[in-house]
Amino acid sequence: MGPVVPPTLRFVLCGSVDDGKSTVIGRLLHDCRQVSSDELTRIERDSARYGTQGMAADLALLVDGLRDEREQGITIDVAYRSFETPRRRFIVADAPGHEQYTRNMATGGSTADLAVVLVDARKGVLPQTARHTRIAAMFGVCHVVLAVNKMDLVEWDRDIFESIRVSYGGIAGEVGLSAIEAIPVSALTGANLTRNSASAPWYDGPTLLAHLETVVVEESPGGQPFRMPVQYVNRPHADFRGYCGRVAAGAVAVGDAVRISPAGTESRVASILVGNRTRHRAGRGDAVTLTLAPDVDVTRGDVVVDADEAIEVADQFQARLVWMHDEPLAVGRPYVMKLHSREVGAAVTRIRHRLDVSNGNELAASVLHLNDLGTVNLVTNRPVPFAPFDESRALGGFILIDRATNATAAAGTIAFPLMRAANVKWQHMDVSKDVRSRLKLQRAQCVWLTGMSASGKSTIANLLDRRLTVEGRHTYLLDGDNVRHGLCRDLGFTEADRVENIRRVAEVARLMVDAGLIVIVSFISPFRSERDYARSLFEPGEFKEVFVDASLEVCAERDPKGLYAKALRGEIRNFTGVDSPYERPEHPDLHLNTEELSPAECIDLLSHTLD
Repeated sequence: MGPVVPPTLRFVLCGSVDDGKSTVIGRLLHDCRQVSSDELTRIERDSARYGTQGMAADLALLVDGLRDEREQGITIDVAYRSFETPRRRFIVADAPGHEQYTRNMATGGSTADLAVVLVDARKGVLPQTARHTRIAAMFGVCHVVLAVNKMDLVEWDRDIFESIRVSYGGIAGEVGLSAIEAIPVSALTGANLTRNSASAPWYDGPTLLAHLETVVVEESPGGQPFRMPVQYVNRPHADFRGYCGRVAAGAVAVGDAVRISPAGTESRVASILVGNRTRHRAGRGDAVTLTLAPDVDVTRGDVVVDADEAIEVADQFQARLVWMHDEPLAVGRPYVMKLHSREVGAAVTRIRHRLDVSNGNELAASVLHLNDLGTVNLVTNRPVPFAPFDESRALGGFILIDRATNATAAAGTIAFPLMRAANVKWQHMDVSKDVRSRLKLQRAQCVWLTGMSASGKSTIANLLDRRLTVEGRHTYLLDGDNVRHGLCRDLGFTEADRVENIRRVAEVARLMVDAGLIVIVSFISPFRSERDYARSLFEPGEFKEVFVDASLEVCAERDPKGLYAKALRGEIRNFTGVDSPYERPEHPDLHLNTEELSPAECIDLLSHTLD
């Protein structure tokens, strides 16, 4: 499909703080007669209290709905508004200007067809201007309007406008943006926003509104094969099974041969429904329900594709991220990845670089902090069907979700696969875990002891290992200190190193359980998400989380290694319980309070939990 003028244009309005974004939207709404008389009366009343324009109506208040925004005169959330003219309907996202709200800009830009980048004529191009431009380009926004605002405050000086246009052109060129329309405007008066201004006779281009009404947005290249992620399996009764989703690319017709990815099973399209109406054909953007004949196994997150044009499937990627979490990104920490309608476990295995948004330089980095942009290597716990983001927004854009809080940690785009899933498969072994366990007359399992330093973990682990050995069980004990002499000797005690420490130990423990052993793990393992990750590596019933509990005061009093005293004096950094958090287990399989129970009593309780 070639260039079209879609009936609805989604655009994001961005720029640095106080560049006039909300005023631009307010002026567009007002001049397009999208403001009711009651709402205008309210704005006039609120302007006297919150406004910045004296007794005149402050049109920015049409958008700045939160009280904090009105009192401070800034935007701190993404405000979505819609309006229309006889020529087109618009959905506009007003992105915050402050750097700490860059994640909101990513939210607004992720679904936009066009970005309006606002620059204050008095300030020129700022670092936040570059940041927003790079985020817009990262999320596939190809069309940009450079709106140089507050030109009335610089007496519509053409040289100032041209200087800003040239400066911005350098940034746009660095990120591959070429469709740039530069317009001098005054949002306060509406000049060159909704009507031409006589104050700038040197400018003969369109107003901002006229450009938005007529801009041609390039859709995905024509000739792409059919792709539809399955969002929902519709079974209203036993005689109907339909697969619902929005066509992400290409077209499909009744009778077409299709393949279900990642399983690879094939079938044919028996019918296509849009709502309650039957259609013979559907194309990109259509929300449809497909039925197949013969019926095959299809679940949410699968992708229905053209049978002759298989979609790529992989479990390792290079990706670009905007980090949106208050907690920094730690390499190896497990997250939930939501890619189209599929959810899988994922972890960043390497931060390749962080992007300096002011100049585009790639900087070495071991972590990403809030609002950082970076390129990373990403691995998922099972193969996923995808397309590079440059080919398909729907199939290449994803978010990472914090397992503990369900907060969105990052928004990202897939650049390319690092290792296609078809290249690496599990090698079948004739001697299985069950065989090894039966030979040892035991059930292989992992007993994971977690708790603060000096809570009693090592003592209990050692006694349990000794008792099980006396009983004839086959065991191995992985102790936190001992492992750091070899397997993890290259790791320190930063949060990122702690995450990698637990990841390595969990993988080793899994291999030992596969060997038929009862493996006892004694690690502080302070972060809940890493313990959950460790549990996810094992089959149900194989992993037992044991919380060895003692208060900070009791642990510090015991202090067999003198570590608490050093940490409290500031001689040791990132010490759990002092200047690094310990996240208590919420639902441990066994809770041992070592302030109340003796080591022997703890071992008795532990032994009863083992099969």
